[in-house]
Amino acid sequence: MTHFEPPDATVAPRYTGVRTFARLPHVELPRDDVDAAVVGVPFDTATSFRSGARFGPEAIRSASMLLRPYHPVLDVDVFGTLSLVDGGDLNVTPGNALRTTEQIDEQLRPLITAGIVPLVLGGDHSIVLGELRAQHAVHGSVALVLLDAHADTWDQYYGERYFHGTPFRRAVEEGLLDPARSVLAGMRGPLYGPEDIDVPRELGFEVIPGPDLMAMTPDQYGERVRRRAGDGPVYLSFDIDVLDPAAAPGTGTPEVAGLQPREALGFLRALAGMSFTGFDVVEVAPAYDSPGQITALNAAAVAYDLFALLAVARARARRP
Repeated sequence: MTHFEPPDATVAPRYTGVRTFARLPHVELPRDDVDAAVVGVPFDTATSFRSGARFGPEAIRSASMLLRPYHPVLDVDVFGTLSLVDGGDLNVTPGNALRTTEQIDEQLRPLITAGIVPLVLGGDHSIVLGELRAQHAVHGSVALVLLDAHADTWDQYYGERYFHGTPFRRAVEEGLLDPARSVLAGMRGPLYGPEDIDVPRELGFEVIPGPDLMAMTPDQYGERVRRRAGDGPVYLSFDIDVLDPAAAPGTGTPEVAGLQPREALGFLRALAGMSFTGFDVVEVAPAYDSPGQITALNAAAVAYDLFALLAVARARARRP
């Protein structure tokens, strides 16, 4: 069976070759010799403030060139443990969030059916509804682990029900998510009214506001997520705006006083051993990034840590 991983960087310098995530091979999917795949969804016309996340997948791929196989904190060879590829970008319909949701579902479902764990690079957060439809078709209702400055549970925005602020409400209504097993964390910033705080809890989600999250240790966060999620299928969604704008200026709706990258990575690493059915990293808008591409660099680091979580789970499952 073929094992896919990046080329040897001592032979092919990291700045050479086609821009795929971490220099992974680009192959057509689905196929049965792939554990997980990066998939881009360059869609951003369901945003409420600054558009530009359609270029997020490209920026994250470019920033991922320096990623290396071994993850020292989790003690796992990510690329050696997993057969990984970059599956390219999905087809989308600019200006039509509902049609794009349907396209994402149609294109992701064969991958998930084949046992491939997708790591989706967005794109604005509206794309997660299509991801969850595809997840539900294969795994049934999944738990959601969300790190985000916003709960994204509004009913509508500008009269639009398919928007980057509404996907998790639609997902609950469609039965795609099990809110009783889900944890939304990192929410902060001004709202339209106190009812905005209540909506996600009324839908059944456990919510950890940003200030409370920052007061927690990674172990406390990890224990809370594990207790809530239980043993069923779990999906993890990471909106880059959970980070402070100092670390992620390139995003559509930045909120001050967010997580630092080391804090966010610590919370993710506290979930090591959990088996996730899919991931995404969304809302990277490179037009607003710093000259050093700090937002894209942090997004690439988050994506790598998500693959590391999967590698740890697979390595433990293979032990006698």
